[in-house]
Amino acid sequence: MSQATMHLREPHRHRWLALAGFGLAVFVAAAIGGLGVSGTSTEYNGLEQPAWAPPSWLFGPVWTVLYVMIALAGWLAWQRVGFTLPLWLFSAQLVLNAIWTPLFFGAGQYGLAFADIVVMWLLIGATTVSFWRVRRGAALLLLPYWAWVSYAAALNLAIWQLNS
Repeated sequence: MSQATMHLREPHRHRWLALAGFGLAVFVAAAIGGLGVSGTSTEYNGLEQPAWAPPSWLFGPVWTVLYVMIALAGWLAWQRVGFTLPLWLFSAQLVLNAIWTPLFFGAGQYGLAFADIVVMWLLIGATTVSFWRVRRGAALLLLPYWAWVSYAAALNLAIWQLNS
């Protein structure tokens, strides 16, 4: 393989390694959350909940799809602007995402978890807006996530109120 051919393949390989990196970052956030919910189905089902609360089995499949979309969104935006403000916002919301589950389930701190999810919701919105400016497809991939977190925030608030 010639030096020129190797040079042309390098950026292509770099992009796929970056996608793996985004996948890993999202996996770590999911794993932290997963550790926080391990064996909590009974706890969740034992809480006073609003009539519109989903069954506990629904969270896993929904979050799996959302995490794939989140990783793709970050990767698509990164390809356009690198690790600039939009990716810092992306990273910040991902950290809050990872923290929410241990706060809610692990510590039973429903009020603190609600504060976390409100700030996370705001950061997802800011991330979506900043992604829209650089790559609309990346922003569109975040919309279902933002919608689900809106629902989860309302559920968090209702559970906090019903169980205080």
